[in-house]
Amino acid sequence: MPLISPDDGYLTVFNLFETDTRPLQDDVLDAMRDIIDHADYPGWISSTLHSGVDEPGTVNYIQWRSAADLQARYDGQKFQQKTVPLFHKLARTVRLLKTELAFTQHHPALEQGIEISPERDDYTVVIVFDTRPEDQKELLETLAQPDEWITTVPGYRSHTYFRGVDGTYVVNYAQWDSKEAYDAFHTLPEEQRPAGIRRGRERARSLVTGRQANTYRVTHSRSALPAKG
Repeated sequence: MPLISPDDGYLTVFNLFETDTRPLQDDVLDAMRDIIDHADYPGWISSTLHSGVDEPGTVNYIQWRSAADLQARYDGQKFQQKTVPLFHKLARTVRLLKTELAFTQHHPALEQGIEISPERDDYTVVIVFDTRPEDQKELLETLAQPDEWITTVPGYRSHTYFRGVDGTYVVNYAQWDSKEAYDAFHTLPEEQRPAGIRRGRERARSLVTGRQANTYRVTHSRSALPAKG
């Protein structure tokens, strides 16, 4: 199953789809699952499909060998004439976000690192922070700091930050034990957070121009077969 590792050097794409209803979410999941199960694109590493929990929607977390490989997929006739129109028909919003891994941290108990898999029970949170290109670097540096305090928060498993390739956003991908654990952390009063954390959150808010967030469960994953020697 896919690992989130700073050593792999992959281009990571977040395909985010917001839908108006759960049945439309299911339609997107079915269509995306079919694409994943038949993927054989040069440079494609893995795809991991997420189903929306708090709000209808999906995320496909995709690893590519390079931007050139991804562009070849985007330029393909089938993608342009069939895939893109289908998802724009099913989803209210579609975002295809090209990113580079910038920071990871996980609970010490996760000895194998950060894994994403339908065989796990992670309650996954994905947040996209929109920002101005001139502010992306500072936003990322403000958010992506080692945080010993969060490892003491009940239910925390991991969090990762990705840099938007076009400079206009930062993506946060986090894993928790449960909805209850994440909600308790998310609604924790500011005065109960460490002073340094509070200052960083305040500064980050001043650099963000928009925010898109939802919670998910991983439902399906597939990786490319290893190349034959």
